[in-house]
Amino acid sequence: MADDAAQRTPVELVLASANPDKVREIAAILGAGITLLARPADLGEVVEDGDTLEANARLKAVAVCEATGRAAVADDTGFEIDALDGAPGVFAARYAGEDVTYEDNVAKVLSELERVGAIEPAQRRARFRTVALVRYPDGSELVVDGSVEGTVAPAPSGSGRFGYDPIFVPDDGDGRTFAAMTADEKHAISHRGRAFRALAAALDAH
Repeated sequence: MADDAAQRTPVELVLASANPDKVREIAAILGAGITLLARPADLGEVVEDGDTLEANARLKAVAVCEATGRAAVADDTGFEIDALDGAPGVFAARYAGEDVTYEDNVAKVLSELERVGAIEPAQRRARFRTVALVRYPDGSELVVDGSVEGTVAPAPSGSGRFGYDPIFVPDDGDGRTFAAMTADEKHAISHRGRAFRALAAALDAH
């Protein structure tokens, strides 16, 4: 993997996300050879009113690409819980309302699962899905995705990471939540890790 990174043609992408937690994760996953430039400070918030992850990623990437005239990368992540008919899904970041905290969203998920009687692990199946999209000034795009299956824990565990990480136990892990893992442990199996490694491979081939 190190050799692949060293042999890459340098790529510069303007990162659409202003979320510092996501910025750190994406930079760590993409690694050497891909330089992420900060989105313009004066670019307003993009309204994410698409009904799919890809649509929302495209809205953000297009806005940043048009504002800068440079290739832009955006992603959108959904958290899908079977017992809640796929909710919060594309509304993961604002499940408990606008301008809420990560803790607010986690609390609502746990409350909703209790409300529908989803107590046992088999009743709490869930997955994270991430779509990553690069938009170029000529209108062309690269689109990739990544997902990870798991269960929703009965209570938060771990103090690292962000979002729903304290209550998501991935199948490919060792029983810990994402929030109880190191950054490298999470990146190795996470939805965002899989999506952005796929993007790095697509950029290499582009």
